[in-house]
Parts: sequence; structure tokens; C-alpha cells
Amino acid sequence: MSNKKIVLHKRPAEGIDPSLTSGTFRLRTVPRPDNKNVPADKVLVRVHYLSLDPTMRGWLSARRSYIAPVEVGAVMRGPSMAQVISVGSNLAAQFQAGDWVYTWAGWQEYAALGVKELEKIPIPPGGRPTDVLSTLGVTGLTAYFGLIDVGQPREEDTVVVSGAAGATGMIAGQIAKIKGAKRVIGLAGSKDKCDFLVKELGFDVAINYKDADWRNQLKAATPDFIDIYFDNVGGDILDMCLTRAARNSRFVMCGAISQYNSTKPNGPANYMNIISQRITMKGFIVFDYAKQYQQAREELSAWLAQGKLIRKDHIVPGGLEAAPRSLVDLFAGANTGKMMVEVAPASEALAPKAKL
Repeated sequence: MSNKKIVLHKRPAEGIDPSLTSGTFRLRTVPRPDNKNVPADKVLVRVHYLSLDPTMRGWLSARRSYIAPVEVGAVMRGPSMAQVISVGSNLAAQFQAGDWVYTWAGWQEYAALGVKELEKIPIPPGGRPTDVLSTLGVTGLTAYFGLIDVGQPREEDTVVVSGAAGATGMIAGQIAKIKGAKRVIGLAGSKDKCDFLVKELGFDVAINYKDADWRNQLKAATPDFIDIYFDNVGGDILDMCLTRAARNSRFVMCGAISQYNSTKPNGPANYMNIISQRITMKGFIVFDYAKQYQQAREELSAWLAQGKLIRKDHIVPGGLEAAPRSLVDLFAGANTGKMMVEVAPASEALAPKAKL
């Protein structure tokens, strides 16, 4: 039995090259761990879904960041939803075959992991395992803590979210509505995405930033200016939002996907407004809130169950080999909602606990 892995072959200078023969990554095939001889302190898991996230671009760079870069030759880092298929004798009281676990096994089909390398997260009523990579996972937690702790929403706020049809943006905007925002405005890259934000998620306004007059549209949509700006994009959109900032507004600096592939990222030209409008601009990393994850998941789960929070997954079939191209597509805005790669289909999951 074999186990496929995708490893980092060379660091990309600018954009990621998805070719597995001449590009950023390489496919390796190694023997699969034997499920009959799992070490006593390990759990053997099969990966079913990989999470794809913009932050992965930073992990491919040697630049200093909040987490060490992926080493050349190492399995590509990334969170995944996996299923336990065999358990070492020392862990038999904690896990059993069929359990779903959240893990950072990376881009591979199988992995033997220690207890600190995986987390068994109960699937709430009405939930599904993929929620642990989206609404209840790092994506949802990022939106939750960014909006609530950094943004500190108040009733009657005007909230603007860039990358609003992406995995984090769509949740941040919905949380803003749940918390009583007067007006929630999303920026996205197509008419279909804008329609989705308004018609399905309840955004008050959605603006296609590819429209020639998007700046005028944003100005018209923010007559009382912007109280909270949740930034996933950076670049020109951040710059424009600075011109529309209300006094004492809060700018939540979550990401800058428009700049990740640039060797010379562009900063905002309108930064003087930070002074004149007393803007608080704060970056954050979701891992800093690890001790509060459970509380946040309980609230996110309740909102899901109550229908206040709508999920949208963009699942790419094709197995592990689809991951590099899908990561490139993520930066091109191919997804609406959370992008994942289906490494193994649900039909191959163990029964009976494994129903999706």
C-alpha cells in the first residue's frame, strides 16, 4: 500500500507554479504506514479534506513571520480533516476507528500522528466534518476573533469587508449582522459573488471591485463612513477604505491576498488618515486565541444551528494532486466560500460514524 505526499521543491519567487514536474512542488510516493502495526503512542489517520488558505503563500517564503516557513523537501503544511483508521494500544481509550479528527498532517494521504498532533472535535447536530475546516475551524475562528475582539462591533456600525465572498470574509460579514451592524458592505470580484453576498448571506450592499466605478459605489454605500473595516485584501481597496474611515474607526488587518505574490508589496498611500481620523489599525493571528477556541466554537455552532450563519464550501475533487493548482486558483479568486481539496471521497469513509 502506498502513501502520496506533496513536498516543497523550491520557493516561489512570485507566483506559485502548480506543475508537479517542473514547479513549486513535487509528488512523492512512499509506503503507507501499516495499520496493523501502529506504534502504541500513535494514531493512523486517512486524510479526506485539505484546507487551502491564503496564508500558505507566506509559509512558502523564507521571510520572517508568525510561523516558521515550510522547509524545502518537507511535506507542504496545511490543516486537514482526517479519519482515524487504526489506533495504537496506549491511545485506545481516547480514539477509535471512524473518529473524525482535525490535524496539521499536511499534504499527504495518510499519517501516523501523536496525540498532540490531532484534535477530536465533536460534530454538532446538523453539522458535518468539513465544518471543522471552515465555519468551526481556523477560518471561522479567524473571522470571529478578528471581528469581535479586534473590531469590537457596536450596534449601528457600518462594516466593510474585503474578500467578502471568501472563506473568512463571508463569516466576518455575517457575524457583523448578527452583532447588530447597521450596514454591512462586501467587496468581491464578480457579479455572481456579489449576488451571493446580498441574496444568500444578507449583506446590505456588495460591490464588484472589478467595476470601473467601484470607488464611487463604495463612497455612495458609506454615507456615514466606515466604522469597521475587515481587510483580507490590502492594496487599492485598503487605500480607498482609509479615505472613507469614520473617526475612531477600527481596521482589522486579517490578510492582504492582493500582495502575497508580489516581491515588492504596496503599502497604503492614504495612511495620514490614520492620524486625522484616529483610526486603530491592528493585525492579529488566530493562534493567539487558542485558549478561547472552545467558547467561540460553541457560539459559531449555535449560530449555524439557528440558521443565522450560512456555510458555503468550494470543494475541489481530484485527490491530492489537485492541491497545487487549487492553491493557485485560490489567489485568482476561483472560489466562493471555503476552498478545500477532496483527497478521499466521503463514500470511502469508514462507517458508521463517518456519514457526511
